[in-house]
Amino acid sequence: MSASDLRARLPSTRGEAEAALDRLVRDNRFTISVFFPLNGAVLLVASAMGWLPDPLAFNAFLILLGTFVMRSPLIVGVLPLVTRRAALGVGALTAYAYAIEYTGVTTGWPYGWFHYGVDLGPTVTGVPIGLPVFFIPLVMNAYLLCLLLLGDRARNGAVRLGVVIAAVLAMDVVLDPGAVALGFWEYYRLADDAVLFYGVPLSNYAGWVVSATVAVVALDWSFDREALLARLDRTEFMLDDLVSFVILWGGINAWFGNWIPVAVAALFGVGLLKTDRFDSRLLRLPRRLPWRS
Repeated sequence: MSASDLRARLPSTRGEAEAALDRLVRDNRFTISVFFPLNGAVLLVASAMGWLPDPLAFNAFLILLGTFVMRSPLIVGVLPLVTRRAALGVGALTAYAYAIEYTGVTTGWPYGWFHYGVDLGPTVTGVPIGLPVFFIPLVMNAYLLCLLLLGDRARNGAVRLGVVIAAVLAMDVVLDPGAVALGFWEYYRLADDAVLFYGVPLSNYAGWVVSATVAVVALDWSFDREALLARLDRTEFMLDDLVSFVILWGGINAWFGNWIPVAVAALFGVGLLKTDRFDSRLLRLPRRLPWRS
């Protein structure tokens, strides 16, 4: 193929690029939403148990790559809705994420004193550069799921924000115990009478209420709610990242016997079923395996 033929095949407009990305995600839903989280759970547990050699155990590149792939349905789904206002809001939220994480690492506020036990990629002043890819999609997934579950009640701002903040907190009830069990991070300088939830101090969840509130308000300001619902209606894969979340972190917590987080992860699965956004065909092996084109 000549260079001119290649250029002719490449998208020439934003609309063409977005349509091409839609097709790419739609044609690879099993690989993205089932294959990657299942393999991620196995590799992360194997790393934590010391079953993998150093080049593979908690490999930062594989962690970032896997996270980005699993996030791709959400990113591709939201991309057509990114206006200047949305870009400004997400940019401000990204800056907040870095700032609050740096504050947490250096002062212990608002999450409690903790340190990273696993290399999560390049860092700046002790904060992983990939932090927004870990944090912002969690909030966006909760936001979209709650819009669907609430229906017309989502028009009430107080109800909408309150329910989404609770959903984000519930996602951390799943995420943090699994991450601590893996050794991603560890809390320390705990008082002798500190109350722990699977190794996570309650101060962490108080901190997440603060960050969830900021994040939900920012996203609510950034995106047109009706446009989000319209895009959700015609984009069946948009919440597949939440499917990955349930499989990955539900599986990890199950391995370590963290049964309350497993139950909460299952509730998110029920929410996906209730909104008719979970396609059971995703769990069926495709005729052609993902590594055999």
